[in-house]
Amino acid sequence: MSRALTTAEVLALPAAVDLVTAGRALSLGRTVTYDLARRGEFPVPLLRLGAQYRARRSDLLDLLGIEQPATAPAV
Repeated sequence: MSRALTTAEVLALPAAVDLVTAGRALSLGRTVTYDLARRGEFPVPLLRLGAQYRARRSDLLDLLGIEQPATAPAV
């Protein structure tokens, strides 16, 4: 079983992640993650791209109660 992601690792994720990574961010195992996705019960909305699922980092951050650090304005 893969370990859960740390807060720093979740913050470093790209804008959209694969289903297994989303499950790790929520401390879910692979089997449970896929089962929830198939039943339409995954804790965050999923994007379906063909046979693949993706989850948005922003949805994971919201669910986990992690605030995205403010970024400096572009100059």
